[in-house]
Amino acid sequence: MLFPEGSTTEAQDQEDKDGHSHPSTTTTLNRSSSHNNEKAASASASAQAPLKIPTSRQAFNAPRTPGDLDADIAQFPREKDSSFQQGPSYHPLTNSNTAATTPAGGKKEFKDSEAYWLGLYFFFNLGLTLFNKIVLVSFPFPYTLTGLHALSGCAGCYVALERGSFTPAHLTSRDNLVLALFSVLYTINIAVSNLSLQLVTVPFHQVVRAATPLFTILISVIFLRAKFSGMKVLSLLPVIAGVGFATYGDYNFTAWGLILTLLGTGLASLKTVVTNLIQTGGGGRLKLHPLDLLMRMSPLAFIQCVMYGWWSGELERVRRYGAREMTGWKAFGLFVNGVIAFGLNVVSFTANKKTSALTMTVAANVKQVLTIVLAVIIFDLSINPTNMLGIVLTLAGGAGYAYIEFQEKQKKARRVVL
Repeated sequence: MLFPEGSTTEAQDQEDKDGHSHPSTTTTLNRSSSHNNEKAASASASAQAPLKIPTSRQAFNAPRTPGDLDADIAQFPREKDSSFQQGPSYHPLTNSNTAATTPAGGKKEFKDSEAYWLGLYFFFNLGLTLFNKIVLVSFPFPYTLTGLHALSGCAGCYVALERGSFTPAHLTSRDNLVLALFSVLYTINIAVSNLSLQLVTVPFHQVVRAATPLFTILISVIFLRAKFSGMKVLSLLPVIAGVGFATYGDYNFTAWGLILTLLGTGLASLKTVVTNLIQTGGGGRLKLHPLDLLMRMSPLAFIQCVMYGWWSGELERVRRYGAREMTGWKAFGLFVNGVIAFGLNVVSFTANKKTSALTMTVAANVKQVLTIVLAVIIFDLSINPTNMLGIVLTLAGGAGYAYIEFQEKQKKARRVVL
């Protein structure tokens, strides 16, 4: 155990003046002829021997080497096969949570890795995007479908709760207010995005939304004083430009359409940032399990979708559709769609928690391009050389960002070890 500077006793001060110090105490062991007794005695001595503590100010303040540190650590008894966990060193958005959950040996299980959850994020996101395209052809009610997704999330979370998959956190009134405001942010983000789509063309909307990583960096630097390396920022440029080329088309917009699209992009970035903070505890006391967060958000999102569906008249059209055209197979398709949406929500929240807000916005851009690639393959669509260039740029930029992120984390890990 180390003492803070200046905490020596009067006796030690006097010894320093005289140039003498107390002799250090040692523990001796009686050895027996039996090999088993000798091992037992050695184990007992290592557990009971007092730690050797410097007894003079000169010894305490002497320069220390890594070998001295290893000798100090070696004095502490350890349980067999115990895991060494470092204290948390979390910085919102620029890092994932580096509070150690890594077992001894420095390797964590693949199912707990960032690559695993990002892979699931791409799988569920691409699957749901293509499935939604199929469903909306025969069920053209987007707000009702979003409400069904929220309802599926609510039901799935309560099933997981009954199975003991997570324990709900005890929240204060202030925490519940934060979550209520967070749900409003989600709703406003969707509403602004849909409203802007009525005033701009889809290619223009996709190009502006591709700049979400830059908005995320801007929010992080201004409000959270986060820092990003120059290489990481440069790696975002091909990701953003690539989406522009990949979705190249008719770029028509109005002044209000441009304003609302930029506002929607900023809200999408803010939503991703807040999601990360709520789950990692970077923004205060809240540090929710992904299923816990989804369980609290889903009912609020469902109510808001129902209210907007009623206000827009969509619920009345859904009622007439259900009475005339709904079949058992269509209902089953909506059920499967809801299950996939629940899986995507869980995977998305978990991936956000294990990576960072910036990484999730880059992943969203890469997902957008992969959706185009799958649409070309599945629906036999044609693309021009400009679109192909954009796809290559985005995928290469995403790979470059992932490599730089990995290298920076490796450097931080080595600094922690040293």
